[in-house]
Amino acid sequence: MTADDSFGRLDDDDYPAYTMGRAADMIGTTQGFLRALGEARLITPLRSEGGHRRYSRYQLRIAVRARELVDQGTPIEAACRIIILEDQLEEAQRINAEYRRAAESSAPPPSA
Repeated sequence: MTADDSFGRLDDDDYPAYTMGRAADMIGTTQGFLRALGEARLITPLRSEGGHRRYSRYQLRIAVRARELVDQGTPIEAACRIIILEDQLEEAQRINAEYRRAAESSAPPPSA
C-alpha cells in the first residue's frame, strides 16, 4: 500500500490509523485499559509489521463506550459483555427491519 492509498483510507472507520498511545490519549484512558479490552476480546486491534497495536475509529468508539460503563462502576468484563449484547441487539433489530420492509413490499395490495 502506498502513502497515497493510506491517506485515502483515513475516512474509513475501520482503517487502523491510531497507535495505542495515540488512541489512549484521544479517548482519555490508559494503554492498559485498551490492552484489557483486547484481552476481554471486545476489540481486536490490528498489528503493524513491527507488531504494534493499531486501532480504528470504530474500535475507539467501542472503547469510549466501555470506558463510560467502567467509569459508572461496571466491572470491565461486564462492560464488555453489555457492549457485545447491545451490538447483537442492534444487529437483530436491523435484520428484523429489513425483513419487515421486504414483507411489506411483497405483500399484495389491500382489496377495496
